[in-house]
Amino acid sequence: MKPFSTIELSRAEKLRYILCDIDDTITTDGKLPPESYTALWRLHDAGYRVIPVTGRPAGWCDLIVRQWPVTAVVGENGAFVYYFKDGHRHTFTHPSVADGDIQGRLAAVRDACLAGVPGCRVSKDQFARIYDVAIDFNEDPPYLGFEAADKIKEIAESLGAVAKVSSIHVNAWFGDYNKLDMTRMFLKEILGEPDDETIKEKVIFFGDSPNDEPMFAFFPTSCGVANIKPFVEKIQHLPAFVAAEESGKGFAGAVEHLLTICGKG
Repeated sequence: MKPFSTIELSRAEKLRYILCDIDDTITTDGKLPPESYTALWRLHDAGYRVIPVTGRPAGWCDLIVRQWPVTAVVGENGAFVYYFKDGHRHTFTHPSVADGDIQGRLAAVRDACLAGVPGCRVSKDQFARIYDVAIDFNEDPPYLGFEAADKIKEIAESLGAVAKVSSIHVNAWFGDYNKLDMTRMFLKEILGEPDDETIKEKVIFFGDSPNDEPMFAFFPTSCGVANIKPFVEKIQHLPAFVAAEESGKGFAGAVEHLLTICGKG
């Protein structure tokens, strides 16, 4: 990982889309600080299309796409994208989202995780979810750490679910989709980008944890905020760049540098 301050102008000038994880990437200690929110508005006003890519639930994503200065939001780890067109909020749903008794299958995963890992609990935002179950190991106390998260993931996968570990939750779902596949599909089918090579030139992705690795691997221009450093040994495909600071300050500082070198500051 190279310092983000070393990004080449020739690379930075081609960027049109700012993709970012939310928790611990643009938030700090669970809050969206003023510097991050200001950075989002500065990007919007400079003509960039900002797209949060998150494991957070549909209910949160509806608010985000309505009230934040963003083009769209990829939610529940790629199950859907919410976006506005002609004054209306639209939903682009991944074609492999599981149907049938999805809630029953998710309930079985939930119950097995709660029984198998003492202290873990259903996330407080579960009521706003449609397609997945989120097991909290590190958002609210007791804080269990990543050893517990790995066990939760193992249990979910043993029941046939896809499971991903974030910095706060283990998300589990049924369906052949993820953040990266949905992002690529949305950029092509809804925003009209012709191919992956064009997308790679136009996108920068900001993240903070091992579950962002597929995005780091695909996008040549990617940046981890500084709190990614403890996970270096867990990530095979690291981001190309790293911000100078952690979480919201790291994101805001990188945005400041990007806008400045591109003459949009």
